[in-house]
Amino acid sequence: MKVALVTGASRGIGRAIATSLASNGVTVAVHYDKSADAALEVVNEITKSGGSAQAFQASLGQSDAPADLVQRVAKEFGAVSILVNNAAVMTDGSIAEMSDAMWDETIAVNLSAVFKLSRACIPAMVANKWGRIISISSQVAHTGSANHAHYSATKAALLGFSYSAAKELGASGITANVVVPGRIDTDMISVRSVGRMDEWMAQTPLGRLGTPNEVAGVVNFLASNEASYITGAAINVNGGLVMG
Repeated sequence: MKVALVTGASRGIGRAIATSLASNGVTVAVHYDKSADAALEVVNEITKSGGSAQAFQASLGQSDAPADLVQRVAKEFGAVSILVNNAAVMTDGSIAEMSDAMWDETIAVNLSAVFKLSRACIPAMVANKWGRIISISSQVAHTGSANHAHYSATKAALLGFSYSAAKELGASGITANVVVPGRIDTDMISVRSVGRMDEWMAQTPLGRLGTPNEVAGVVNFLASNEASYITGAAINVNGGLVMG
């Protein structure tokens, strides 16, 4: 039985990933921070379809929270074999005016938690000679984004972290990959799209926003046995917004 921990799984891309993995028989730990009701809706959707899931709360910016979360999931379901690092915070602030607190929170949730979650999952993956670490980056890792230097920095750092993990863990049958979404139709994008949609669509060859399910499909593939020879990859899901 494969066990997946999907962080930030109560809505948007995380929700789509959780339900997609569950549809393929994976037991899913649905992580959330504040959205308990939404996380329970995801669990109910999965269980009503015959899958297995449970919601787990954790504030990943807290120092010990990532390791504690992995331990609780393992106690309930068994060792995590698929880790999907999706949880992230995105706030707004220029470099000149950004507070230390805003910078530190973004680093803690978007990057440090990825390291701590991965570190906590790796021993069991090594013991089982099988594992998947999949991190969700963003096109801003390549393009940058005004007033989001903190967010862009963490999303770029996921690339270097994952490439290093791929080199360290490959001999143990563990793959580490990155999915790099462009502008996906989520609450986060909706808030920031006001007055900019025409500009964004002109920049995107496919001329539309992506859907959470289109990102989830790539994650589901990377988590499968069919993707066992793919590691150290960064796969764009962005309608052509960023190529290469």
